[in-house]
Amino acid sequence: MESPAKKKILFVITKSNWGGAQRYVYDLATSLPKEQFEVAVALGGIGELQKKLHAEGIPVIHLKGVQRDLSVSADASGFLSLYKAIRFYAPDVVHLNSSKAGGLGAVAARLLGVPRVIFTAHGWPFAEKKSTVWRLFALLGSWATALLSHAVIVVSKKELLLGKRMPFCGAKMHLIHNGIRLPLSLGSGEKIRSAFPRGAHITGTVGELTRNKNQIALIEQARKNPAMYVAIVGEGEDHLYLKKKIEEYDLTARVKLFGFIFANEVLRGFDVFALPSLKEGLPYVLLEARAAGLPISANRVGGVGDIVDAKDMSDFSLEQMVRKTVALYR
Repeated sequence: MESPAKKKILFVITKSNWGGAQRYVYDLATSLPKEQFEVAVALGGIGELQKKLHAEGIPVIHLKGVQRDLSVSADASGFLSLYKAIRFYAPDVVHLNSSKAGGLGAVAARLLGVPRVIFTAHGWPFAEKKSTVWRLFALLGSWATALLSHAVIVVSKKELLLGKRMPFCGAKMHLIHNGIRLPLSLGSGEKIRSAFPRGAHITGTVGELTRNKNQIALIEQARKNPAMYVAIVGEGEDHLYLKKKIEEYDLTARVKLFGFIFANEVLRGFDVFALPSLKEGLPYVLLEARAAGLPISANRVGGVGDIVDAKDMSDFSLEQMVRKTVALYR
């Protein structure tokens, strides 16, 4: 008797850098039962996600023109690239991640008659503190993506409430928290500790260096508090801006930028974990900080409350995330 054919899953994501959405795609792509699913990932750019997928032997399809910023010509190119990728791979399920890939991908997948279109909202963009016109445009785009998807995954309770307010989309919303492998494997954190004076009480944060992650707030705190030491781990568009502020405030001995390092390798170098973000979905790094037993100081945005208020970590396991997501693929 022949075994049933594997279901083909195509994950789609805008950028290949290493952030929460990229980790989500990587964890699902590498954790789906291999006897049931054949997996590929379509992505824009070249970065850590692509490298890690190649190391696991997962096929990668490069997308041209798919970018976060609005551009008519780039978006037209991105749509065509996505359309060709979906037609080439002929998936049973297209699983979309991030707003731009979600909007373009949902239209392309529907035009090509893909049987199942799933969209994961890693934080609704219309909730960002931007202009009214921008937020309205983001709301309409998010609503259109949800309408075109068969199911929408949200990663926090706040995102679920916002999603359920979209007309005709309430029944499509499914809360599935991001999950990590437990117990957490931790490095020594010595790279952080050795950069500061012995006995220093270190406040640390990990994340992409962007305005939404708000690392400048920690620099401003250190400016006012001469006893505060800050370790900022990550890379991104705000690197030069943050570096200049550290130098301008004469904080180079107490506030340091460490570049990109995986969170589990540095958490033991922190005494307190800080997350000053202005916008979040359900931050993996906060899950790891909680699992590592660190004291946490965080803005209660997105899914932060889901994590810090949880009585235990049982709802945030990778196994549970995979199981609930697979149920939506059927």
